[in-house]
Amino acid sequence: MIKYKRLASAGVVAALALAACGSDEAADTPTTEAEAATDAEATTEEETEAEAVSSDVTVGIAFDTGGRGDGTFNDSAGRGADRAVSELGVALEELEAASADDRGPNVETLAAAGANPVIAISFSFGDAVTAAMTEYPDTQFAVIDGFIPDAPDNVTLVGFAEEQGSFLVGAAAALACECDQIGFIGGQEIDLIKKFEAGYVAGAQQVNPDITVEVQYLGAAGDDAAWAAPDKAREIANAWYADGVEVIYTAAGGSGQGTIQAAVEAEKWAIGVDSDQYLTASPEQQERILTSMLKRVDNSVFAIAEAAIAGTLEGGFVTGDLSNDGVGYSTEGGYLDAYTDQLEVLKAEIIAGTIIVPTAPV
Repeated sequence: MIKYKRLASAGVVAALALAACGSDEAADTPTTEAEAATDAEATTEEETEAEAVSSDVTVGIAFDTGGRGDGTFNDSAGRGADRAVSELGVALEELEAASADDRGPNVETLAAAGANPVIAISFSFGDAVTAAMTEYPDTQFAVIDGFIPDAPDNVTLVGFAEEQGSFLVGAAAALACECDQIGFIGGQEIDLIKKFEAGYVAGAQQVNPDITVEVQYLGAAGDDAAWAAPDKAREIANAWYADGVEVIYTAAGGSGQGTIQAAVEAEKWAIGVDSDQYLTASPEQQERILTSMLKRVDNSVFAIAEAAIAGTLEGGFVTGDLSNDGVGYSTEGGYLDAYTDQLEVLKAEIIAGTIIVPTAPV
């Protein structure tokens, strides 16, 4: 079973790879009713056993602002939690932060109610988990994208190599548009989102060294409105498309819906983030979503739940990257079919260390 260890964690790397189910698309693409029925018959005994083993485990999910329905980060976490319910038989308790003030109380409420583990879905929960981790020493906590200095053994910190997945969608943008001007819209102007920017720019320049990348952020550090400002993103995107930008990648939570709508209006390309946004888009939007950078929060949430059932969740820091399917890119719509071989070569070179992707803009 899975074992989380402090600092280095081969067990978690393996867990993330297993949770990916073999491909990025497989975890996000619904099966047909016939396939679902066949799968259900084939796995009835296994599911019954899993439910029996995990019947006393309640997973608590503290969603950040936007919650389920944001189409990106929170939704990905929700899919992982739902999969843990259906495949592992855990109980699920979840709360959404309507504002920053809800984060601490929500974590406290979940822990007090007996949820274990409690998984906080954002770096913004650092203070909330710091306050709860000593008050509830027998509860395992996890923070997605978070960092808590000298965190105790009941805290698991999950990070991602966002720059690696962003590198590949940047390369995809340059390959597909054959243009000299693309764009990046970020949410809060913080180091985490700058990793997305850095990778995207580097990937595009790997394909076309002369390409220009327009960059703009929707808010400063701490401005939660940046994650829910689709109108602002749409205004920026419309202006850029009118000026000749052909592809825009947005790493800004629910704000990215504004970019997608602007791409529809301009008949140009948008790139989604975190989840495969093609799968939840309208038909007219699907025609404009070139790809999405997949950040497999769902796999991480599922792996944490699985480790909690096994009693092997021990805290520490783990990273999802290209080597363990922690990040990736989507191919729904078939718009990258002509470029997949080139992208896979770049992916292999990143994994091998031949290409070192920057984590900050240069």
